[in-house]
Amino acid sequence: MANLNLGLALGYWGAHPPTNHVQLAQQAERLGYDSVWTAEAYGSDALSPLAWIGAQTSTIRLGTGVIQMSARTPTATAMAAMTMDHLSGGRMIIGLGVSGPQVVEGWYGRPFSKPLARTREYISIMRQVIAREEPVTNDGPHYPLPYTDEGAWGLGKPLKSIVHPLRQEIPIFLGAEGPKNVALTAEIADGWIPLYYSPFRQDVYAASLSNAKPGFEIHQSVVVNITDDVEQGLQPVKHMLALYVGGMGAKDRNFHKELVSRMGFEAEAQVIQDLYMAGKKQEAAAAVPDALADEISLVGPVDKLRDRLQAWDETPVTSLTVAARHADELKTLAELVLDR
Repeated sequence: MANLNLGLALGYWGAHPPTNHVQLAQQAERLGYDSVWTAEAYGSDALSPLAWIGAQTSTIRLGTGVIQMSARTPTATAMAAMTMDHLSGGRMIIGLGVSGPQVVEGWYGRPFSKPLARTREYISIMRQVIAREEPVTNDGPHYPLPYTDEGAWGLGKPLKSIVHPLRQEIPIFLGAEGPKNVALTAEIADGWIPLYYSPFRQDVYAASLSNAKPGFEIHQSVVVNITDDVEQGLQPVKHMLALYVGGMGAKDRNFHKELVSRMGFEAEAQVIQDLYMAGKKQEAAAAVPDALADEISLVGPVDKLRDRLQAWDETPVTSLTVAARHADELKTLAELVLDR
């Protein structure tokens, strides 16, 4: 039986700061959870809450799930990673993602073009900074170092970090959906943060993961709802899927819709998008197949969850990152996953 780890997914803030994230992280640490993850969209950032949590924990790994690459230059992200790694005693994981064109171009004012090439350059620069073996340079078109393009004074020179890293290799994970992006992740990153993964549809990503190196980690986020009413318990999952499949992205380019289509729900994904874009959000959620919502989550009574975990054991996933809502759920999941 596979040894699944557990992570705690805290996500990003809503309209107001949450009041229980530190307590949840501390409880997860006491229960033996491996990691805790924060995120960002276009409100709260991922690093500040993680630093606050890290200061009040001692063993749990600290991950960004994910930092948006367009929000920071690769050297800035590497600086943050080294700083957090020192402050936390070597617990940092940097999770990165390209986000989507709506956020990248609408919020950060940066071009979304060539996401794979940008990702490759970004990670290469980060690894140079963290390794601190020589001054950092990059000849690529996306993050040229030194910068010599229009507006340059011509005074830039390759630099090496003033701070010596605690670890010369800080784990770098990528959030990726498309087949090429996942294949790139397996090639150059230390871990993968999928958006949706079904233990019953492993073929969707099998080819993309074929070149993963030994020790490659996969941290899959799952919504948890321990309840005897499975139908009602799936409703938040279905509403989340309706938002992502129907409303996150343009009509003709929605990465989440494309993924759900590759998972075998192409016709249903089109119906969901049509309904959502017509303003019929409730109908869009109702159109989400129960099978899809059920396969990517942990919803139901304890006995059902125990059976479902056996399916996850047969996947390459190394950790389930759970969006648990309170301490009782954290405890039950620890008993189900870690005490086997």
